[in-house]
Amino acid sequence: MNSFSGEKIFEIEDEGVFLSYALKIFQFQAINNPVYKEYLQHLNVHPEKIKDIEKIPFLPIQFFKSHPIISGPEKPQIIFTSSGTSGEDTSKHMITDMDIYEKSFLNGFRHFYGNPSDYYLLALLPSYLEREGSSLIYMSKKLIEETRNEHSGFYLNDFDNLTKKLKYLIQKDDRKIILLGVSFALLDLAEKAALDLHKVIIMETGGMKGRKKEMIRKELHYILCEKLNVQTIHSEYGMTELLSQAYSKGKGIFRTPPWMKILIRDPYDPFRVLEKGKSGGINVIDLANLNSCSFIETQDLGKITGQNQFEVLGRFDNSDIRGCNLLLE
Repeated sequence: MNSFSGEKIFEIEDEGVFLSYALKIFQFQAINNPVYKEYLQHLNVHPEKIKDIEKIPFLPIQFFKSHPIISGPEKPQIIFTSSGTSGEDTSKHMITDMDIYEKSFLNGFRHFYGNPSDYYLLALLPSYLEREGSSLIYMSKKLIEETRNEHSGFYLNDFDNLTKKLKYLIQKDDRKIILLGVSFALLDLAEKAALDLHKVIIMETGGMKGRKKEMIRKELHYILCEKLNVQTIHSEYGMTELLSQAYSKGKGIFRTPPWMKILIRDPYDPFRVLEKGKSGGINVIDLANLNSCSFIETQDLGKITGQNQFEVLGRFDNSDIRGCNLLLE
């Protein structure tokens, strides 16, 4: 399995190859990831008997808060951490190969949007910039660099300069513009300035982070479209525990890159996969998580809407989902 390079993951083009790689990576991680191995043993699962990805047990995402999730003997090059309120445990994703992470988010961006050098990228991510260890900041910084343009950059809470920059770039009209923002900051921008951003791709991510009242995505997008004069809002779906991202170009319908897949589990039986159109818990297969765990049971609710398409409907109220406490001491 050591010869299975990250390069091959990003060459996947069809479902058959994905399924083959997913099963190979499962077998590797079932042996080489101590936490995942023990979890499977508690479930009395014999990895060699698993021949179908729907039979793979997904590791509850809470384990990233309580255990080191790492496959193989390599030491982490960097540890990404999630945001959390004071005193709250945060997730830690130990990355042993940063090259895989960079390839994942760069190839993912190109898959959906083309080359970063075709864009100006303005990042409005205050809650992430204010702390260390954010994978989103690492990704945004690299994408900004890849635009190879001095007008791309980060903005903390400087709405005046951001507004001036947006107006200037809209008038230049020589590249497409992406404004990537955490939800509460985009709402603040919409409330503070009368802007016509119909030429700008507005991409939200990250929720309210305790800064504003949580709202459903449809309501958020309606407000942003109305205030900023855009037809649709794009979204990025990623998390500390994943090295890949899904993207929505509107209506809250996300699409996954070829090395990522979403399954929906029964909320009352986490080991049963639901069919298309049924709502339940989101399970993510992220093959870029080669050196941690590629099979993650998230706390998000959603449903499959089409081939490699899904919708995020919310989050579980009860974070202590059955199965997650098997290894917690």
